[in-house]
Amino acid sequence: MKIIKRSGIEVTFDIDKIVNAINGANLEASEADRLTDEQVVAAARNVEQACAAAGHTVSVEEIQDMVEDQIMALERYEVARRYIIYRYVQGLKRTKNTTDDKILSLIECNNEEVKQENSNKNPTVNSVQRDYMAGEVSKDLTQRVLLPEDVVAAHNEGLIHFHDSDYFAQHMHNCDLVNLEDMLQNGTVISGTLIERPHSFSTACNIATQIIAQVASCQYGGQSISLTHLAPFVEVSRQKIRRQVEAELAELGVEAPQDKVADVVETRLRDEIRRGVQTIQYQVVTLMTTNGQAPFVTVFMYLNEARTESEKRDLAMIIEETLRQRYEGVKNEAGVWITPAFPKLIYVLEEDNITEGAPYFYLTELAAKCTAKRMVPDYISEKKMREYKLSKGETEGNGDCYTCMGCRSFLTPDRSGNGYDNVARAKNYEPGKPKYYGRFNQGVVTINLVDVALSSHQDMDKFWEIFDERLELCHKALRCRHERLLGTLSDAAPILWQYGALARLDKGETIDKLLYGGYSTISLGYAGLYECVKYMTGASHTDAAGTPFAMDVMQHMNDKCAEWKAAEDIDYSLYGTPLESTTYKFAKLLQRRFGIIPGVTDKGYITNSYHVHVTEEIDAFDKLQFESQFQRLSPGGAISYVEVPNMQDNLKAVIRVMQYIYDNIMYAELNTKSDYCQECGYDGEIAIVEDDGKLVWECPNCGNRDQEKLNVARRTCGYIGTQFWNQGRTEEIRDRVLHL
Repeated sequence: MKIIKRSGIEVTFDIDKIVNAINGANLEASEADRLTDEQVVAAARNVEQACAAAGHTVSVEEIQDMVEDQIMALERYEVARRYIIYRYVQGLKRTKNTTDDKILSLIECNNEEVKQENSNKNPTVNSVQRDYMAGEVSKDLTQRVLLPEDVVAAHNEGLIHFHDSDYFAQHMHNCDLVNLEDMLQNGTVISGTLIERPHSFSTACNIATQIIAQVASCQYGGQSISLTHLAPFVEVSRQKIRRQVEAELAELGVEAPQDKVADVVETRLRDEIRRGVQTIQYQVVTLMTTNGQAPFVTVFMYLNEARTESEKRDLAMIIEETLRQRYEGVKNEAGVWITPAFPKLIYVLEEDNITEGAPYFYLTELAAKCTAKRMVPDYISEKKMREYKLSKGETEGNGDCYTCMGCRSFLTPDRSGNGYDNVARAKNYEPGKPKYYGRFNQGVVTINLVDVALSSHQDMDKFWEIFDERLELCHKALRCRHERLLGTLSDAAPILWQYGALARLDKGETIDKLLYGGYSTISLGYAGLYECVKYMTGASHTDAAGTPFAMDVMQHMNDKCAEWKAAEDIDYSLYGTPLESTTYKFAKLLQRRFGIIPGVTDKGYITNSYHVHVTEEIDAFDKLQFESQFQRLSPGGAISYVEVPNMQDNLKAVIRVMQYIYDNIMYAELNTKSDYCQECGYDGEIAIVEDDGKLVWECPNCGNRDQEKLNVARRTCGYIGTQFWNQGRTEEIRDRVLHL
């Protein structure tokens, strides 16, 4: 059995250390109040059993809490007091070097918590370690200097989660929709070099990847680009190639029928599209940004975003090539085709691609094939989104369809009705057209709904009282995020604020006007709705006895966001948090404070946002239908999924799910498995097994457990992770049941 020390290092459990610690406190007490030797050993063994039953790798702090509980249970209060004093003194000694210890342990790759904090970062690489080192310093500054004490305390106790505190010291925002169209059509500047409008599709793709890399290095969240913004350059290349072909024919003195010339042009054009798409895929996978990972980029594929029918046909060619190349995958170091984590792909389901016989149904069939093998693309229903996302003056069913920022964070609809009067001074501004590209999110703070429920002890009046207190604490923390961005100069990130990705402000100008009026959003996240409802009502939120309470909780958070927005002219928006490492943190802290409560705190994780619990048996279609109502109440971000087996031989079923998504839910994905063992060549599902209290990944064919020689891809939070996960998330992945 393993435990995690304060430095993050994982070591073997040693009962003698507990015995020695209790004996140390015992000897400090008066003889009459001391424990017997038998009681000391019994207390230590009870702690050992509690650690084994915890369901996760426990920390030293958890063990010390257990020791205190055992001494108190034996009514040896002076011994307990001596033990508490000892802990306090040792804590004082540690305050001066906690950050140092964390940094040194991650450099030596001994910090288990940091190593598995991000499933797309390899902690053994120098650039990742450098980012983590900077992050530890930033966290330290944030907690000691930049945030109010009550916000810090609530974050550390797991009442709320202040996201991305490792980047808070800098004036950085979260995620955005890159205005790629403006940058390509009207030029931009990268590293002091003027980049003019490209003269071919392949050049446009190359410039796009450079923009992606620059943007990723100036923010900490995801970014999204649209393939529609590349589509006009297909015609640019077509005309360029036609001129080349005609020149070649003239040089040879050959006359050719126009249909033959057109065939040659289209063949060469297809080859250029292939090379351009390949540039994006391979550049994104191989680029390493300043935060030590490939850019977190989402590629949006929406046919109806094209301006003309001819541009739509060209866009379809780009989408087709993107899907084909993603289906193929990328080669790992052994030359085996595997599933990459990025770019994330989103395919919009719309009237002209959703049914057999529709003009672009062939793309949907290709998307289904790609999903079955590589887990992407994910799917947005144009039909449902245009019901939900209504800009000023729009009616239900005639709203807007646009991509999320990264994995699930959505902008609020354009409430200005006029593109915000082009406050960002974009060169592609169209008066009266709703604006999305160039907008961004200021940051996220998440409320732990499970803790709200448990703190109320099932007193419903107390629940709502505590709920409001915690929401105001989140509001205070979100104001800190907003105020940290106030006064930020455009010079801090020229690619974002001066050269078109988000704005074209002057040098020395602040970004303040982009923080108000709805141009940007700020997100109130939430986690653990299922466990909250389970504790308060005794039923799952999918049960008729629990659903009304779940809806009330969701509506209450939306009402708070509306209240803050009206008072401050800042677009607060409710966001279904994609917990990664935080799911484990919240679970451990809940167990420490409230113990093991069946169905609520008995796992090493809590449920993401509004999702149906991963262990709950439910049909795929029922799950999507149920969760659709919560997506509407999560306007700042939401994604649903169904867990499916290997579907490569059952693409009709995949398409049936996609068609159901189109009619019933705004944004959803299918989770399958895509693994490979480098030791034996096994390409089935890599298993999760328990070894001495720890969950490890193992090839079921050869028993290989070396993570360096296993390629595992799993959807964790709306995006694919490939660098393995902490114990809580690994437990959640293991517990997932199939929905189809």
